Amino acid sequence: MDPQEQTQQTALAEIGEFGLIALMRETLGESEDESVVSGIADDAAVYRTGGERVHVLTTDTLVEGVHFDRAFMPLEHLGFKALSVNVSDVVAMNATPRYATVSIGIPQNVSVEMVTTIYEGLKQACNAYDMHIVGGDTNASHGLSLSISVVGAADEDEVVYRRGAQVGDKICVTGDIGASYAGLKVLLHNRERLQEQEENFQPDLDPYSYVIRRHLAPPAQLTVIRDWADAGAQPRSLIDISDGLSAEVHHICEASDVGAQLYEPALPIDPETRNTATEFEEDVTVYALFGGEDYELAFTTPEDDLETLDPQTYTVVGEVVAPEEKEEPVTIQRANGQTIPLQPGGFDHFADSPPGQ
Repeated sequence: MDPQEQTQQTALAEIGEFGLIALMRETLGESEDESVVSGIADDAAVYRTGGERVHVLTTDTLVEGVHFDRAFMPLEHLGFKALSVNVSDVVAMNATPRYATVSIGIPQNVSVEMVTTIYEGLKQACNAYDMHIVGGDTNASHGLSLSISVVGAADEDEVVYRRGAQVGDKICVTGDIGASYAGLKVLLHNRERLQEQEENFQPDLDPYSYVIRRHLAPPAQLTVIRDWADAGAQPRSLIDISDGLSAEVHHICEASDVGAQLYEPALPIDPETRNTATEFEEDVTVYALFGGEDYELAFTTPEDDLETLDPQTYTVVGEVVAPEEKEEPVTIQRANGQTIPLQPGGFDHFADSPPGQ
């Protein structure tokens, strides 16, 4: 064998984040522990703790230069967001977050006061989600990073997975989507103008307060699942919108062996998000489908079950169809009536450029 072939390596960008996850599942295999209900297949792992209760476990990491830029990310917001993204994964299993551990990598240019500010943001998030940080780790590092694990709890029959979608279900989205990406665009644009030292340039962020807030400190939708519990409602499939609606719908379809038809005019988009896209001369639908980091919930449920939900808290954006009905697993009907294939898209940690680059 050619020595060059023996040493040839595959770049992570060639397979992307989800290809890497699939490779991890293939390499590690499925757990044979009967206590494990769901492993590497969903927003979080699920394992039995005795009786009818299960724990839901997730871990996420935010890395400077990949997930955030300290030039425009207030450290208090960073702490809040770092916990929120993990809570969102637990909520996406229809479970309640309980405890967290926090590991922080600290570079030399981060002071004690700065670390304290990050933990103040973490505490605000704990108060918002009624949970506690119970441990963690600190390390020196070349860049600032936060790695957080969250444990949630639920009755086993309350947990909702990606794999439960059925043909005929309505596809729904909570809140609005695309706002986080719009906020990121504004922040990057203003940073670029400041770096270029434009004469007399004074950033005016007031017209973008909503989209900026949605990017810097997105809330997990814990209130939504609590409202569902109060109403006696439970969706058939569920996922949080971290990588963009298109990517999440593809995940549901793959896990459930179904297809999906979305409708562009139905996408819930805030007016401030639309205005931002217009200013940048970009298609706001791209923001909504591929922007990511909205941390709203996408779910499927029978149409009759929607009657139990507050209509102000969700929007029907499509329906689940049989996979054999069309060549592409997910399609979208544009405003002009044309139906086109919808690719997964979304943010890929190994393929996309870091923020602002």
